[in-house]
Amino acid sequence: MSQTQVGTEAQAAFYDVLTSRRSVRKYDTTAVISQEEITELLEIATKAPSSSNMQPWRFLVITNQEIKQKLVPVAFNQQQVAEASAIVIVLADLEMYTLSEKIYGAAVTAGFMSEEVASNFVQNSTKMYSSLPAERLKEIAVFDTGLVAMQLMLAARAKGFDTVPMGGYNRDQVKEMFNISDRYLPTLMLPIGKAAVEGHPSVRLPIADITFFNSL
Repeated sequence: MSQTQVGTEAQAAFYDVLTSRRSVRKYDTTAVISQEEITELLEIATKAPSSSNMQPWRFLVITNQEIKQKLVPVAFNQQQVAEASAIVIVLADLEMYTLSEKIYGAAVTAGFMSEEVASNFVQNSTKMYSSLPAERLKEIAVFDTGLVAMQLMLAARAKGFDTVPMGGYNRDQVKEMFNISDRYLPTLMLPIGKAAVEGHPSVRLPIADITFFNSL
């Protein structure tokens, strides 16, 4: 098989993942996703980009059926929360910059940058993010968790799992239930499992209606 054929097949497989992803709301309650599988998905998802590589995403993974059931009323009685194999609550760490030394230190160890460059990044990142207005910091962190959540959904689809991104839940109740401090902001609730009923296809606006080249 030629390199061109390999590339074409890889592209086709990638496009299939993109086009086959559906928001699934009915899950096979007998399907199980292991902690190892979830960890693998998260490792792939966290290849997502983030501002200054601060990686503000944190993951609260719920697999216990009793806890999932308790989340149903918190999620306005959406039953996929109880039926899915696992629930990933994506949190935005509003103090992500406090881990900059660990992040850039790892980059030095990996040979991606010198200690001097890493030290500058640590100083600049800590100074900048710690001095940002609260709303701007929140905006950055939430934006980045959206990137990792999309990557997680695509990774799950590539592995044969289904998902549905949920913004409709009571964030204050989630924080109270799990004793989450104000450092962490719940952003997305993401059920993962095997579809019992396939997600229905949906339409998108034509590109010509939403795209402008060079001027509005």
